Amino acid sequence: MRVSIHKHIANPEQVKQQLLVWSQQFREVVFLDSNSYPQEYSSFDCLLAVDAFTSLKTDFENAFDDLRQYQTTTKDWLFGYLSYDLKNNVENLSSSNFDGLNFPDLFFFQPKKIFLLKENQLEIKYLFLCDDEVEDDFDEIIQIQSDAYETVAKLNIQQRISKEFYVEKIAKMLNHIHAGDMYEANFCMEFFAENAVINPLEKFQKLNEISQAPFSVFFKNNKQFLLSASPERYLKKVGETIISQPIKGTSKRFSDPIEDEISRQYLENDPKERAENIMITDLVRNDLSHTAQKGSVEVAELCKIYSFLQVHQMISTITSKIDAQYSPIDVLKTTFPMGSMTGAPKISVMKIIENLEETKRGLYSGAIGYFTPDGDFDFNVVIRSILYNQENQYVSFSVGSAITSLSIPEKEYEECLLKARAMHKVLK
Repeated sequence: MRVSIHKHIANPEQVKQQLLVWSQQFREVVFLDSNSYPQEYSSFDCLLAVDAFTSLKTDFENAFDDLRQYQTTTKDWLFGYLSYDLKNNVENLSSSNFDGLNFPDLFFFQPKKIFLLKENQLEIKYLFLCDDEVEDDFDEIIQIQSDAYETVAKLNIQQRISKEFYVEKIAKMLNHIHAGDMYEANFCMEFFAENAVINPLEKFQKLNEISQAPFSVFFKNNKQFLLSASPERYLKKVGETIISQPIKGTSKRFSDPIEDEISRQYLENDPKERAENIMITDLVRNDLSHTAQKGSVEVAELCKIYSFLQVHQMISTITSKIDAQYSPIDVLKTTFPMGSMTGAPKISVMKIIENLEETKRGLYSGAIGYFTPDGDFDFNVVIRSILYNQENQYVSFSVGSAITSLSIPEKEYEECLLKARAMHKVLK
């Protein structure tokens, strides 16, 4: 059980930063920030959960069954992530690529302390065992001044796959497409730094400032960190309604309004980008149909252009109504990994990209988010994100693009570099 206290907040943006700074004292932290991005399905402007009362950490084997048991027995707020390699739990697949990060495949925790900010209202939810700490904590939070950071050594960021090697791999993927093994695949490559010492809070604040994405996350599990500026929602459940918003299609932003509008319109009308998006929309419709009430799967928006600080994106919105016989975990299991990060047909593609990629994806292209006590949930797609293992001193970020029969390898490479720009800038 939780005690719930409401506070009126005069300066929500300042309180967001104070909450984030205050959270750093805890071993487990999930800070979710919508950055006031205008979106139809937003429940909160900011959500902070800290300090595990209970937790679940596991590898991919039986991961969804373990999560189902944890979620149904706890019946409380849970925060955490599903890594891409849970695909090995869903299908007969494996992962043997290099992994410099060594995060668990799945991690969720039941926080002692939760803060939910919506406009000028802050709701504080503490487990009864620590409810006497609410007022002292709140007083401490609102007195926090912005941190001054120590400068740390420059990172030597390396690229796991050279341009030449990348072009060769895309040629192999195109051969698979022409052979009929797949129609579309999301191929990813890693940038990394070894012997890396960074201040995760500082790097997240910089990344968030230059991206202001609607699904930004600061995640900490002891010495493992995710700093995410994701623009993409994987899946949200509100009552019986399920919402998926896959992204496929990217174009550059320009400071000149005319150039910027040309770039936006080019994306909107580009037949390759539209074909990519429609293929993934169809895949998501099929995935959602496994747990949907008959006839309830609908495309609410097809190929709509949304603009972010760094890029324009093409996003579709697919909704369904969950059939009463299925649990929230069933919806996740039958749609994971998300189609925008795999391709079509899903299983064939996952085998091909596993063979051609050089790095185990891990949390990258997985999902992070939360469950509510009544089984609703909201998860992002872990893209435009920096991953850091403080113990290993290893920093990693990956980027990818969708390969179709119309792909030109050099252009796909350029799209990857465009997506990598914000993370590069932050880590320099």
